[in-house]
Amino acid sequence: MNDESQRPKTSISPMLSVRRGAKAVEFYKAAFGARELFRIGDEPGGVVAQLAVGDSEFWVADESPEYLNFSPESLGGGTVRMVMVVTDPDAAFDRAVSAGAKVISAVTDQPYGWRVGRVVDPFGHHWEIGKPL
Repeated sequence: MNDESQRPKTSISPMLSVRRGAKAVEFYKAAFGARELFRIGDEPGGVVAQLAVGDSEFWVADESPEYLNFSPESLGGGTVRMVMVVTDPDAAFDRAVSAGAKVISAVTDQPYGWRVGRVVDPFGHHWEIGKPL
């Protein structure tokens, strides 16, 4: 019997390359309330960790230039932005800033129908935190 409910669902989860992976994991826990689902390694040897915020998962790994995985710090900026949709963007934004994120743009109502702001985390990744109005 071929039961579709037994098959894993297809999903896409970003993997953020960072310097100081163990510190990044702790930052994401403090800033976003992330839960650690899986982890191998530790400083200084490198970390790979699977984290979840709500039902959304993402990965964090120390950069590995030998495999062409570079952090925003090495590149001089990021190539993607993370978008986090939450019920209370103001509270989530304030929590991230209190944990050490830097404000790029404050949370405001936008003419395109979103309440959103942007921070950059201490590892160079940009996070847009908001919700549709």
